[in-house]
Amino acid sequence: MSHIDPLRVMHLHFGRDGGAERFFVHFANSLAKHGVTQKTVMRPNRIWRPMIEDATDVLESHFRTASLSRLTLPRKIKHLADDWQPDAMMAWVPKGCKLMPQMKGCIRVLRLGDYPRSLKKLGNVDVVVANTPGIVQRVDDLGWARERAVISNFTDTTRAMPVQRSDHDTPVDATLLVSCGRFVQRKGFDNLIRATATSPNTYLWLLGDGDDASALRSLVKELHVTERVRFLGWRKDVKPFIAAADAFVMPSRHEPLGNVILEAWAQGVPVVSTRSEGPQWFMKHRENGLVVGVEDVEGIATAIHTLRTDAELRSDLVEGGYGSLNDTFSEHAVIKAYLQLFARHRVDAEKLVAQHLDHINCSAVDLVH
Repeated sequence: MSHIDPLRVMHLHFGRDGGAERFFVHFANSLAKHGVTQKTVMRPNRIWRPMIEDATDVLESHFRTASLSRLTLPRKIKHLADDWQPDAMMAWVPKGCKLMPQMKGCIRVLRLGDYPRSLKKLGNVDVVVANTPGIVQRVDDLGWARERAVISNFTDTTRAMPVQRSDHDTPVDATLLVSCGRFVQRKGFDNLIRATATSPNTYLWLLGDGDDASALRSLVKELHVTERVRFLGWRKDVKPFIAAADAFVMPSRHEPLGNVILEAWAQGVPVVSTRSEGPQWFMKHRENGLVVGVEDVEGIATAIHTLRTDAELRSDLVEGGYGSLNDTFSEHAVIKAYLQLFARHRVDAEKLVAQHLDHINCSAVDLVH
């Protein structure tokens, strides 16, 4: 195949730290692996910046309402885009859409990983890409009249070496639960702490931080489980911590997808999840995880007990989770769908996508929902 100039993608990313940002790290590195050239505008001092520096050029900037950058950044990005001529511009939060200039031969994409409240920031967007059908339905309900698509997430399936439990004062023979994310009300970590308190010989590692950190620590003291709950902060790589767990629990009150579930499946760890928006789409009770009601503290505790006592079910859930990961959330399928979207303005689109896919040996199932 004769060489064709590779795709150029500019990312506008003003997210903070969390599951969506971990997916962006996987995504940017995978695009680079497939031969895509990238530039990224992002918030300063993100802990995950070192993980993408080999994949994309990075420009750090705030985009705050009351700041000089609100005036200078749009002009800077317009100049950069005019000079570089990207095939696609991709905003990772709605506010980034305001920075996307109209350019011939460039598709402007908003990637939505959560339910939007309105469409008022989406004036410059050509295509909305959501990672679940529910988010697409919300966009439609709000009156979106342009193109939209569902392309879900993938995660790194490399098995990690588990963190030693002794490094975090956790007995080897205890039941270890792990959960991670921003410490905010919607994540439901308070309910997980309550369930842990009623589960004998059960320890909990919480990875993350946020506005509710102080309240969660107070709850741990109130329930007298300080000796069994560990607050381990933000981690650049959560895989070794998840790999050490007997179960991963996602207790969210609201969860558009649930990237962390995919990460747990990749590490061969059984999952307990609430029946929030994303998981109710792709989780099947007692097939690839245990699913309980939102706010169901007793249900979480019962699921923990079930996993502790039923070795055959644990094995079945691990197998089912890994199967779902490969069938529905494969890297090959997701990257191929994005490549086809990014390339479609090019006259050589079909050959260009094939060229990028030829960069690596793809063996994952080609299926995107």
